[in-house]
Amino acid sequence: MAEGFLRRFGGDLFESFSAGTEPTAIHPLTTEVMGRAAVDISGQWSKNVSEYKNSSFDFVITVCDDAREKCPVFPGPHRLIHWRFADPAAATGTPAEIKKAFMRIRDEIAGRIRLFAYAQTRRQPRSAEVARRLPVSA
Repeated sequence: MAEGFLRRFGGDLFESFSAGTEPTAIHPLTTEVMGRAAVDISGQWSKNVSEYKNSSFDFVITVCDDAREKCPVFPGPHRLIHWRFADPAAATGTPAEIKKAFMRIRDEIAGRIRLFAYAQTRRQPRSAEVARRLPVSA
């Protein structure tokens, strides 16, 4: 979700990468609720954070406590940011309640990414040459 929203709100200022400490298939409800927010994530797939262990980034953002604890140390200077979101895949209840949990987390992530992207665009000149590299760990 965060990678999709960063692509939407960050435009060409960011190059985003999303990876998990224990990646699985993207939950069908994730794709559905993101589509309802006009963000197409059908081209995204679940990657393991170890694929990026030798990469350097300007920002490393973790979106759950498990990712924060298991996230590798990346080389070079970067800013580590932790946002604590509930895992919507762990939601229980009726199908409608579970979908509502996915939509709530989607909206929380959208708000946080929108603020992050806005803050960074206020600090950087807008040009095609400016790119920030940002992995979003799930």
